[in-house]
Amino acid sequence: MRILITDGNERSALAAARSLIAAGHEVHVASRRRWSLAGASRGARACRLQADPLCDPCAYAREVGSLIDRLAIDMALPVTDASVEALLEHRNALPSRVHLPFPDLAAYRRASDKAEMLEVARTAGLAVPPTRVLETRAAGERLSGPEFFPAVVKPHRSVIPADGQGGARRKVGVSHVADAAACRAALAGLPDGAFPVLLQQRVHGPGEGLFALRWNGRMVATFAHRRLREKPPEGGVSVYRESIAPPVELVAAGTTLLARLGWQGVAMIECKRDLATGRFVFMEVNGRLWGSLQLAIDAGVDFPALLAGCAFGSPVVPAAGYRVGVRSRWFWGDVDHLYLRLRDGNGAGGGKGRLAAVRDFLRFRPGPDREEVWRWRDPAPFLLETLTRLGLAG
Repeated sequence: MRILITDGNERSALAAARSLIAAGHEVHVASRRRWSLAGASRGARACRLQADPLCDPCAYAREVGSLIDRLAIDMALPVTDASVEALLEHRNALPSRVHLPFPDLAAYRRASDKAEMLEVARTAGLAVPPTRVLETRAAGERLSGPEFFPAVVKPHRSVIPADGQGGARRKVGVSHVADAAACRAALAGLPDGAFPVLLQQRVHGPGEGLFALRWNGRMVATFAHRRLREKPPEGGVSVYRESIAPPVELVAAGTTLLARLGWQGVAMIECKRDLATGRFVFMEVNGRLWGSLQLAIDAGVDFPALLAGCAFGSPVVPAAGYRVGVRSRWFWGDVDHLYLRLRDGNGAGGGKGRLAAVRDFLRFRPGPDREEVWRWRDPAPFLLETLTRLGLAG
């Protein structure tokens, strides 16, 4: 089958391309850049897109639809929130025959609403962090006292409407704040569309997530991992992580949560394991392929191939298990983590000093540890990423 992967410079796009090529599919990778991580992968067929799913979602969907027609694509696989939402919202711009293996737009948007998902997660059996929902920026002016801090300022969605620009959208991120003054400063920097905003107490404990594929009302595959290092170090993108045995309570809660959403496709349920209580504390749902996808594939759960099989109606055997203790490192992300810990000293590493930061970085075990981007049989993506980081490729 012919599959189009969008957002070719995402690491999840690279993992998906490698998986689907190995499964025998003809994989085309679209990007707004001439070169992209996934487009440089061995066997991938790179193509260009001009429209931006954030700036003009409708034009983006039309261009993707034209590309699907020209290349006779059987399945489109967007991998970022912006591109997924653009194609779901403007599904009529795509040929009706093409598979788009996601839930409908209403379910996707519901899962993306962090405020709404708190109650869904709670009723599914997950703990939720102490949260104040700030409906307006003015609500932040009334914050006082240290009892709620340190905390995280979290817009209710990661992709929001751009102020006064029709259908355009913009991305917004979370902020870590130490006190009420820092919180008010963070709120002041957010656009109106980011509200309501969640102010959540920091949860002390490792990040652990459940990754799932649900299709036609049944769970086809589940996988769990633990974050070992992130950037920024206090919490962010995973740069070093390991596969863990699927916690029974997390799988049960995740299964219930996705069923209540009527979910179709892949999803990541991000949690933290609270060191004080041992409970899983819900953070958010990502209704798309995730950044650490390569770890799941290396451990034995090939989500992209399973998803394609489900979409095409092929006989799919639910994943029975996977290897525990497999570790995966995003090298350049880990370099950023090291730099931040060296720059900030003890403050960034959970009490660990600079020497410990260097020791952690160098403690890499070839064999059980895998590099996420670098592969001996497919070196071009890592070389491209390195040249880009050094300013030698655009």
